[in-house]
Amino acid sequence: MPRQRLPWCAPLALLCLAGMASAEPARPHLSSQQCEFTTSYDLRIADDGVWLARDSGLPREVHIHDGGISIDQRSQRVSDEDARRLRRMEAMTRDLVPAVANIAREAVNIAFDALGGVVEIMTGSQSKARDIERVRRQAMAQIDASLGKGRWDQKQFDETFEANVERAAEDMAGTLTRSVLWAAFTGRAEEIDQRAEKMEKDLDARMDSRSRKLEAQAQSLCDQVTALHDMQQQLDLRYQGQPLQLLVPKPAEAQDEDSARVAAAAK
Repeated sequence: MPRQRLPWCAPLALLCLAGMASAEPARPHLSSQQCEFTTSYDLRIADDGVWLARDSGLPREVHIHDGGISIDQRSQRVSDEDARRLRRMEAMTRDLVPAVANIAREAVNIAFDALGGVVEIMTGSQSKARDIERVRRQAMAQIDASLGKGRWDQKQFDETFEANVERAAEDMAGTLTRSVLWAAFTGRAEEIDQRAEKMEKDLDARMDSRSRKLEAQAQSLCDQVTALHDMQQQLDLRYQGQPLQLLVPKPAEAQDEDSARVAAAAK
């Protein structure tokens, strides 16, 4: 998945991968194209404010707390109106992060529930479907240790999350292949067809309902991200003579790539 995603809604892009790993049943089609902004900053929320930091580019660090702002460890003078805006930006960010964490957890559950349903259809074994629970727990632990604690490290989350989901999909692909081949060789392929006919519609319906609710929540979250960007644009504060740009609109080509990815996933 592309780097440099918006910390406040970056899991939406990553969790599209989780949906794709779940095979056909009702994938949650979540993508950062629903939020048309990006950033190069990692995010940390603490008792003493909101911290944004990155490895390269200027400014390297921005700290917002209680109507004040520090840029690269230098406190900035702000107007009363900007102090009000900064307080609002801090509050909005504090609200957004737990909301993102909840969406991330539900997207993981949808993806792994769907994957488990496919495994049960193909193998007839609930115990094999439970094999994916270990990886689900790892994905949940990662969310709890990062977003759940008010931290978003783009690189670490991208790489680890993607690896966990891909590993689960690859492991289950091997299980499914062996089960299908065994059924074919032993003349039991009809059993798979019967199980699929019995379970598939119900599984699709349940996953589709959950996915649609999650997509609506994601879009609502994007509306909040848009409001946060609008508040940023109202700041009178200038950095090196220019407006402070923590969130920026995504390039048109990046939005097109995300839209194409979501459209392909929906097929």
